[in-house]
Order: sequence, then structure tokens, then C-alpha cells
Amino acid sequence: MRFYRVSNLAVALEKSWREGKLASFRDRFKSVDVIILDEMGYVPFNKEETKLLFQLISDWYELKSLIITSNLEFSQWNRVFSDSRLTAALVDRVIHHAHILNFTRDSFRITNALSRQR
Repeated sequence: MRFYRVSNLAVALEKSWREGKLASFRDRFKSVDVIILDEMGYVPFNKEETKLLFQLISDWYELKSLIITSNLEFSQWNRVFSDSRLTAALVDRVIHHAHILNFTRDSFRITNALSRQR
């Protein structure tokens, strides 16, 4: 299992690509069955990061189990990724075999902080 904040993964991908080490970076995931991508949607990606994330998630499609956390609905992912067609293709892959859990309750952190103030 691997855990990444998506913004950190995007930065690492772009750095590996610039240094000519993208293939070895992608090889790190060969034996990993579950990948957790946390905080999708908190930080927008540049065009290169968007392409690289798409390639990586496409590589994992139907081969790896992905857990993605996000505060955005899929229809709002265009805010994060710089290319709407690529975003649509990415969402298509992510939701194809997905179990989507939608939490609409108040944030645990906010509730906890407010209860301590009382």
C-alpha cells in the first residue's frame, strides 16, 4: 500500500520527468496493490502535472485499487486539472469500477474543535 497527497505526487512526477527518471518512478508502483491519493482537489495542477497524473492513473486502471479522497464532486474536477477532455477521461477511469462513498456530514475536525470550546 502507498499513500500520497496528490499534490506531492504531482510534484514528484514532474520532477522525475524533468530529470529523465519517470520510468523508474513509475516502476515503484509495480508491486503495490492499493494506492491512496489524498486531498484531490485542494491544489490545482499545471498542464504537465495533469498529463503525468493522467498517465499514471491510466497505468493503474483495472490493475490497482485506488482510494481517492476529495472535497469536490467529479463535475468540479475541471478546477483542478487544466484540460477538460483529459479530466473527463480521468474521471471515466476512476469511476468505472468504483465504490463511491459520499460523506455529507459536518467535518469531524470542526465538530471536535467546537465541542472542546464548550
